[in-house]
Amino acid sequence: MTDVTHRGRMTVGHGTAMYVGAVLGTGVIALPALAAEAAGPASLLAWLALILLSAPLAGTFAALGARHPDAGGVSTYTRLAFGEHAAAVVGWCFYFAVPPGAAAAALFGGAYVSAALGGGTTTTTVTAAGLMVVVTAANAVGLQVSGKLQFALAGLLILLLLVSVGLSLPHADMGNLEPFAPHGWTAIGSAAALLVWSFAGWEAITHLAGEFRRPQRDLPRATAAAVTIVGVLYLLVAFATVAVLGSGAARTNAPLGELMAIGLGGNARWPAAAAAVLLTLGAMNAYYAGAAKLGAALGRDGALPGRLAEGSVAGEVPRRSLAVNSAMSFAALVVVVATGVGSRPLVLLTTGSFVAVYAIGVAAAIKLLPRRSLGRATAIAALVAVVALLLMSGVYLLWPLVVTGAALLYVRLDRRRRRTAEQGQPEGVAELST
Repeated sequence: MTDVTHRGRMTVGHGTAMYVGAVLGTGVIALPALAAEAAGPASLLAWLALILLSAPLAGTFAALGARHPDAGGVSTYTRLAFGEHAAAVVGWCFYFAVPPGAAAAALFGGAYVSAALGGGTTTTTVTAAGLMVVVTAANAVGLQVSGKLQFALAGLLILLLLVSVGLSLPHADMGNLEPFAPHGWTAIGSAAALLVWSFAGWEAITHLAGEFRRPQRDLPRATAAAVTIVGVLYLLVAFATVAVLGSGAARTNAPLGELMAIGLGGNARWPAAAAAVLLTLGAMNAYYAGAAKLGAALGRDGALPGRLAEGSVAGEVPRRSLAVNSAMSFAALVVVVATGVGSRPLVLLTTGSFVAVYAIGVAAAIKLLPRRSLGRATAIAALVAVVALLLMSGVYLLWPLVVTGAALLYVRLDRRRRRTAEQGQPEGVAELST
């Protein structure tokens, strides 16, 4: 086990909140309706299947994080298992997946605010940019502030979801569950492909493992609590969407708002917008924190420019890496708004990258975790989940392949630069190539 002196302050409660924010995130805002549109009431089976598949994935990354607490997360595990090149690939896949994912998440939250205020695309875009500014500022102050913010957001979010579902369920009609599979049983696979976005995030908190007070004990506990909370909440919201909204579930872009309107008996655009903003802030906060730490670790390990290495040690704030991640997120937002392509391509590109990270991370776990340990058994079970996710990703695996090529090229050029410097080239040449 890695011998590291930890100075982190995160508790089980903070870790659970970070997990809930990263995984529950923006999926609950729109995806229950999208899944219902794809498979009808049978989409509930897709939700259940992905909850069951995500449990071994979450357990695998928790076991790795507890044994090797490091800001590099999955990238560090991959380096220990397969070497520097593979670690760079995983690190790049995660680091460069966060900006498009953050832009998509911010736009999801902005759309709810637009529905409440009006103003269309302008309101959506301004809100999305505002969310990015808030999350960047919270993480720039330091992870402790970020962790407290996440804890508060997660508590309010859970309360809002339980209230909205609880108030709407008395209006449920079991007749809305028939026909159960109006588009055929194969449509469950299509619904599951959409829902992969909802379950990405179990790897994100591994980058913060070193920030826990006692990673070996607290990280597995936080993971178990988060799996339970996320699974129950997703199933409740998905069931309410189908049973209460019926066929109308497939025609709404704001299912949570519709449930609140039915439960409260009036215009619930403002409560729905508040819930959407909380969800979006929670997801973006967790990913910004994890990506910033990862970027610093990659800079430390030579997979990204060394200037980003500041903040890779537990307790330090990786402001340079955070700034780069934030700038790329804003750039992704600008591109989407300027081209009008919408957030769907961003979601699928992000999902493809995370699936690639899962595949390599699970392989690393099988190699690193002790034989006959619970963690290794969980990793072997997670192989089933990874294979299923790979099949669902399809053509969108091309994006992580492009990122892989770029990562390997960077490492190769960096090593060539280092060899040139070691062979006695003039200092000016070496400095220019840094």
